[in-house]
Amino acid sequence: MTSLEFAELARRLGAVVRTAGFEPPSFRSPPRSPAHTRALVRQSGGSVTVSVRLKNRSSLAVAADLIDGVIAANAVVGQPAGHLRDQLWQAADDVLLPRVPSTSRPLAA
Repeated sequence: MTSLEFAELARRLGAVVRTAGFEPPSFRSPPRSPAHTRALVRQSGGSVTVSVRLKNRSSLAVAADLIDGVIAANAVVGQPAGHLRDQLWQAADDVLLPRVPSTSRPLAA
């Protein structure tokens, strides 16, 4: 995953979180500790930062870490967590799996 893809994914996840009525965390890469691939840091003012390592990791692993971080940052559990996770994955799919433009011509048989 490139830095630009990471930024786009973070932007879209943040929008979903806000629409769902939760507080979006800040996203950054990489985590401060080189020993970790992901980290959740709670600031004294109440804000939360989700940090994820991009280098040598699949885009799906990065997206999963960001989504898990959003759920943890907002302490969402049970059915609401499942619903929010589904919405976040749908937004992630839009970044990870770009849509193929449809053609106006039918496919040849």
